[in-house]
Amino acid sequence: MGLQSVQSMGDAAEGTVRASPLPAADALLRVLRRSLGHGADVALRWQTRNGVVAAVGDGPESPAGTVAERLLANQPGNEGPRQVAIVWTAADGARVALAAILSEPMPQVERNEWLDMARALADAYLVAERAQARVKSLEDSERLQQALYEIADLSGSDMDVTEMLERIHQVVAGLMYAENLYIVLYDAVRGTVRFLYFADMRDPYQADPELEIHERELPNSMTIALLKQGEPLFGPSAEIRHRLGVARDIAHGPDSEDWLGVPMRRDDHVCGALVVQSYEQANVYGDEQRALLSYVAQHILTALDRRQARDELERRVEERTYALQLTNRDLQAEIVERQRAERLQRALFRIAELSITSGSLERFYAQIHDVVGELLYARNFYIAIVRDDGGTLEFPYSVDERDPARPTRKLGAGLTEFVIRAGTAMLADSPRLQQLHASGEVKLHGAIPHCWLGVPLLHEGAVVGVIAVQSYSPAINFTRRDQELLTFVAHHISNGLARKRAQDRLVAAHADLEQRVQARTQELAQANADLLEQIGERLRAEQRLTYQARHDALTGLPNRSQLLERLGMAISRARQSASSASFAVLFLDLDRFKLVNDSAGHTAGDHLLVEAGRRIVAAVREDDMVARLGGDEFAIVVDNLDDRPDSGVDNLAVVETLAQRILTLLSQPCWVAGREVFPSASIGIAFWNPRYRNGADLLRDADAAMYRAKASGRDRWAVFDQAMRDQAVRILDLEADLRRAINGDGFIAFYQPIVQLHDGAVVGHEALLRWRHERRGLLLPGEFIGLGEDSGLIEEVDWVMYRRVLQHLAAEPGDSYVSINVSPRHFRATDFADRLLRLADAAGADPSRLRIEITEVALLDDASRAIRMLRTLRDHGVLAQLDDFGTGYSALSYLHRFPVECLKIDRSFVSGLDSGGGHEAVAVVRAIQALAGTLGIYTIGEGIETLAQSQTLSGLGCTRGQGYLYGRPAETPVYEASLG
Repeated sequence: MGLQSVQSMGDAAEGTVRASPLPAADALLRVLRRSLGHGADVALRWQTRNGVVAAVGDGPESPAGTVAERLLANQPGNEGPRQVAIVWTAADGARVALAAILSEPMPQVERNEWLDMARALADAYLVAERAQARVKSLEDSERLQQALYEIADLSGSDMDVTEMLERIHQVVAGLMYAENLYIVLYDAVRGTVRFLYFADMRDPYQADPELEIHERELPNSMTIALLKQGEPLFGPSAEIRHRLGVARDIAHGPDSEDWLGVPMRRDDHVCGALVVQSYEQANVYGDEQRALLSYVAQHILTALDRRQARDELERRVEERTYALQLTNRDLQAEIVERQRAERLQRALFRIAELSITSGSLERFYAQIHDVVGELLYARNFYIAIVRDDGGTLEFPYSVDERDPARPTRKLGAGLTEFVIRAGTAMLADSPRLQQLHASGEVKLHGAIPHCWLGVPLLHEGAVVGVIAVQSYSPAINFTRRDQELLTFVAHHISNGLARKRAQDRLVAAHADLEQRVQARTQELAQANADLLEQIGERLRAEQRLTYQARHDALTGLPNRSQLLERLGMAISRARQSASSASFAVLFLDLDRFKLVNDSAGHTAGDHLLVEAGRRIVAAVREDDMVARLGGDEFAIVVDNLDDRPDSGVDNLAVVETLAQRILTLLSQPCWVAGREVFPSASIGIAFWNPRYRNGADLLRDADAAMYRAKASGRDRWAVFDQAMRDQAVRILDLEADLRRAINGDGFIAFYQPIVQLHDGAVVGHEALLRWRHERRGLLLPGEFIGLGEDSGLIEEVDWVMYRRVLQHLAAEPGDSYVSINVSPRHFRATDFADRLLRLADAAGADPSRLRIEITEVALLDDASRAIRMLRTLRDHGVLAQLDDFGTGYSALSYLHRFPVECLKIDRSFVSGLDSGGGHEAVAVVRAIQALAGTLGIYTIGEGIETLAQSQTLSGLGCTRGQGYLYGRPAETPVYEASLG
């Protein structure tokens, strides 16, 4: 609850009763009455923000007051001639009513003027009254704030609780009547109360703040009832008891005329109460005092909690301080022990370091003395070592205030020898030394010390010496702890001494090794120089190999590997760019380069390639890349093209201009092998497109465009476009279909009958290849033979065809034969004849019913091999027919050497027998017939479509024929020809 809340509570309390007229209000009423004349009755009523009606004027029974109150309640009455009334809303939202009862009627004009004046005066009065109320509220708030500050200061002061509560009592008394006040704390879980403070003028009860009183002991207590109810209570004590049903009990003190109690809450739980009471005056406490005391009670509770928390904190601090004192004492002891351990650790580290860094044994012993002196009293200190002979004791280091020198001696009965014999440490004072000397166990040498401590030096389990300290003063005595410490140190001294001796021995060996190392170092330096030279040569070789791996050996241009790398970077750059980076690839192939190689030799061809590469490089731009792919193929990457629509640059024109410049430079004549050569080239151009996945795809399309240029007449360029791409896709799909058809049933044989011309009897059939495509239907050889030859698949297609023909021969009995077409490719294979015969044998077919049709090119490509193959086939019954005779080389001088059965006259000659130029065709056929007669073989006319052609061929001596006249190719052979 803040100060604003307290102020609002004051405002509420202000309107709980009808306000009595203030001096200013009396003056206002006198002015208003005087202005109306003698006997007038005037009343002013207004409704505050809290809905409470306040009044200025006559009492409640006043007629003018009754009219004003009726107006505020929205109950207008009948306004008579002697009654004046008005109601309005003030600037702050309060509703105001003014009424007057006149002694005699007033004219309307004067009535209106009086109302205006009265309203203005009433507004001024209300403004002044509200200002005065705010001033009073601010004063109350300031007084409350000051009281809360004092309570907060008291809670943080050093005074005891009783004094603090007395001071708080005084603060509360400054806010209201609080002569009689007590504070009680309540434990709802345990059901007990404690009276922290009790001040009363009539009740002699003395409160004990530490005394807990159970609620059962206070059965008729208004305080217990207040704590149980948990709500503030005020009024006469008798009335409150009656309201709460609490019986009168004189043990709880006298009754009061006015009693006010408010609970104190912590987290919505009642934990105490603050009570004030008045024995002499009634109606002292109201809602304003209740709200004020409730607010103060919470701050008192906060002050008590803060004081309790501080007391608890102080108690814990005292407990913690005591615990820390105990811990600190233990830590001090631990620190002393740890410092001792650290000194010992440092000493051990120094001993280990001295065994390595000391220049000599004498220096090592002196530094060991310094180390021991940091751990215990060592003013008199010596080290005794048993020599290697085992019978002599020497003292390499000795510092003593009474015996400055300890000479080397034979092992005897001294204190040092006693420790060596026993192998354990010895601590003895002067009486103990005298006793040992008297018993003869020890013979003392030199001055007798007051206290002596010696420990053995061990190496690999054997005693090799003694380290000893001694004191000549009764004030200095060694303890068992010193013995343990020196024994522990002696162990590390033994190790350090062993390392030092080994180091000294190594020094002697090092001098000898140093000369050897120096000589060896010189040898290694020379070997290192030789090795560096070899490494340099290897690096240069690696650089040459790297260069060779990325460049063409002949022209020095980048090779395919470097070209694909450059294309990969260009593609990556183009994909990352928004839309402004583009490039193109030119694929260049020299025209008729094979002719230069065949005519002038490969050396001349190499010279031409080098010159072509130089000219291409001279034609391109500085940023472009020229690479040789192999043979007579070159590629150019035209990079850094601007592909923005607003750039105004026509990339196609730029690349085409570059291609034309390359062709122009290449076409200039050059001398190769003493001949003037006019080279030319065909160029394919492919532009970057996001569909390309890698550089190989770009090269493929540029290569396809190059072949288009070469097919268009050479010495020109062509740009790869969508039509080429579609054709390439179609070819690619057709090639895939071709491969699937080879493995399936796509290829079939169609048979065209071969007849005797004189009677039309069928003597055989020619097997013709057909492809039953799954989507395009039946395809003729012309639609896929070229693709098959380019891809190398035609041979597999042929063997599928041969297998089907032989299976047909095995399944169809009879004497007629079937001829198959054999391309020159098969004749280049040395095993063709054997493979064909094995295929016939596997199918169970008669080889004598099989004929092969070959062309003149197949015969003349390798005549000797062709002859051997034909003879092998003839020996097994397979005869050969020379197909398309007259269209090839027609090397008649060689023809008689080949074992052929017949000549097939090409259809171009047969079709001319019934045309206008028939005389020339007749002459050619007559010549072929004469040649066949000379060789003793027959002829077959191909492509006979008319009866006239058939009769002419028959008249010229041709015995057999085939064509549409006798039958079209069909999947099922026809054995009876019918003239079509």
